[in-house]
Amino acid sequence: MRIDRVETFCVALPTRRSFGVSGGAVAVAGRPSLRVLVKVSADGAHGWGEATPIPAWTYETAESIVTTVDRYLAPAVLGRPAWDLDGANAAFGRAVNRGFSIGAPLAKSAVDVALNDLLGRAAGVPLGTLWGARRREAVELAWVVSGGSPDEVADGVDEGRDLGYRAFKVKVGLRDEASDAAVVAAVRGRAGDAAPLWVDGNQGYTAHAALRMARRLDGLGVTAFEQPLPANDVAGLRRLRDACPIPVALDESLRHPSDLATFVRLDAVDVAIAKVQRSGGLTLSRRLCGLAEDCGVELMGSGLTDSDVGLAASLHLFAAYGIGTPVDLNGRQFVESPYAAATVQVEGGVARVPDGPGLGVEVDEKTVRRLSVDVLTSR
Repeated sequence: MRIDRVETFCVALPTRRSFGVSGGAVAVAGRPSLRVLVKVSADGAHGWGEATPIPAWTYETAESIVTTVDRYLAPAVLGRPAWDLDGANAAFGRAVNRGFSIGAPLAKSAVDVALNDLLGRAAGVPLGTLWGARRREAVELAWVVSGGSPDEVADGVDEGRDLGYRAFKVKVGLRDEASDAAVVAAVRGRAGDAAPLWVDGNQGYTAHAALRMARRLDGLGVTAFEQPLPANDVAGLRRLRDACPIPVALDESLRHPSDLATFVRLDAVDVAIAKVQRSGGLTLSRRLCGLAEDCGVELMGSGLTDSDVGLAASLHLFAAYGIGTPVDLNGRQFVESPYAAATVQVEGGVARVPDGPGLGVEVDEKTVRRLSVDVLTSR
């Protein structure tokens, strides 16, 4: 079974509510959210993957993802055996080489996830069965709070609680330190003392500011301070980890399993965030998760405001490694997935790991084509 076609579709999905991080807007209410879906075909079988262009978070845009897949990654894998995931990732690396990051991880992830989906569909089994690893049948989700005054974010907590969510993640670095701390305190006050709560700086602090913020948060029962410093500030993260009263979790710093190996050797990581798109897909993410387990590093899970294809990919990964803490898979909170028929079931803030073949998401290609936009020519 050899790969004979790779197609990209940039789809405009309805946005449910606005969402921002320290770098800027991720989703804007009233404005469509762009996602790039990739379909890989081989001898009559096919699979789907997703890339989430967020220029406020990383350098890949909808335009760059489409051209990277179409002009570099697709030619690199056409004609290759669909089962050779390791070989496909090596071909990706030759087509778009590493810089500080692995080079176009979101685009690579979309193709890699589609290949995994294709193999599961061809075998008629879900990804966990294909991998021989599925430790959980359901994954608890966290409700994400971002922006607004303390009163406004408290209302946001109420909205999540009304939908059954019991865990909360707060985006910080969007305001001054005192205001950030006040927002987290408001979330804790409304969520209750027992609710899991962690904060995400999205690289928005300096080392000194992050330590000051951590000391402000220490009495609020915050379980982790996620990526407070820039991804490449290895020395700063090492110093912060020594002095920080809250466990430091790394996200953007872990583009590749070798990045985690570096932080482990430097004794500079408390918690590793598993994130499919950041690490270039499921194949490299499984390597990173296995390394974290073998090194005794705690794993947490996160996503990239994915629609349902990306949501399902993350659920299979997190279930395979038994991640039991609530995870930040917030796509359903901010975007709709009208292209998905049979898909992930979420109830009471808990997502069921799909049982269907591959990802377990049935993509309606007619709807995908209807929602597609030409980002290379449109303005």
